[in-house]
Amino acid sequence: MRCPNCHAKILFRKTNKRLEFRDVEITVPVEQYRCSTCAIEFGTVEQTANTQKAIAEAYRKKVGLLTGKEIVEERMKEGLTQNDLARRMNVGIASIKRWETGFIQSKSMDQALRMALTGKISGDSCTGNREISLARINMVLKEFESALGRRLLKEGDRLLYSGKYLWYADMFNFRETGEGLTGASYAALPQGPQLNNYRDLIGDIIKVDVKNSEPLSKQEKRIIAKVARKFPKDQDVYNAVHKEIVWKEKHSGVTIPYSDSERLSQI
Repeated sequence: MRCPNCHAKILFRKTNKRLEFRDVEITVPVEQYRCSTCAIEFGTVEQTANTQKAIAEAYRKKVGLLTGKEIVEERMKEGLTQNDLARRMNVGIASIKRWETGFIQSKSMDQALRMALTGKISGDSCTGNREISLARINMVLKEFESALGRRLLKEGDRLLYSGKYLWYADMFNFRETGEGLTGASYAALPQGPQLNNYRDLIGDIIKVDVKNSEPLSKQEKRIIAKVARKFPKDQDVYNAVHKEIVWKEKHSGVTIPYSDSERLSQI
């Protein structure tokens, strides 16, 4: 094999690299190729994936989170399938698979994992494993306003469209991470999924002080941006929710659990 830069001979090597990840210094084993002349370094797709997983494992170990290997070992020790663990935590099986293969769980999800692995039921599928935060609802909708280029939060608003953007963002984030964004619960209403008690909450959501609230992470903002790109117009998100079986199958007023996020078809 020759260097793509200078065509000199390249060498395979294993080394340990010190790097900073999420403001934490870690050391990870790396397998890659290095040019003997120009010193350029590169790796195959498989080597890059292995390095990314090693970074996630080293970071979790350093900050005191269960590593993917530890989750698998503890689950097997308890005689649990991935589905068993997902049910104990009130999350989708996709979240368990991601955590076991390198996706970094949040601190609250790590606590829930530890509880579930010792036989306790944890989490709340009606609130997305979070306490409701009006401030975070405000922040999510403001982030949507920025992404969509139009105003969503208005006095007297009935959340006809913004409630649906909020629902997709909460559900999508839960499907990806095992947690919603806001802790809000949603009901199946004739016009689509809607924030429970939205008439009582909208005024407080608009006026809430967000200064001391947990800010949205980069990953959460990425989720919101993806929903906004998928549904650039109000009618797009309105039409989409009316195609979702998880809404269609519910009687009016029935809560839509976050566990239904696994069955979303439009995003």
